[in-house]
Amino acid sequence: MGDPVRAPAADRWCEQVTVRIANTGGTAVRSGTLTFETHVIGALGIDWATVRTSRPLPAPLPGGTARTQTYTVCLDAWRVPLGMHVETRRATAAWS
Repeated sequence: MGDPVRAPAADRWCEQVTVRIANTGGTAVRSGTLTFETHVIGALGIDWATVRTSRPLPAPLPGGTARTQTYTVCLDAWRVPLGMHVETRRATAAWS
């Protein structure tokens, strides 16, 4: 799993997050979950909250291959008041 690459989205409570998902094993991944850790950042740079959101992994992913995919990661608008923004700093995968 590569580090997430962030890009702005149209709303302050969303961003485009691109991740590289690699299956280094010998068998195909048939299902799994991708979890994003998104931080709510205040105007002065203070980290106010971390919210986890999940998406299904793109499957199947054959063994020994990788895929790069972009997700729109959004929080509820009320979690990100005016003057604040979001930063998705971590993405993890759990597969089977």
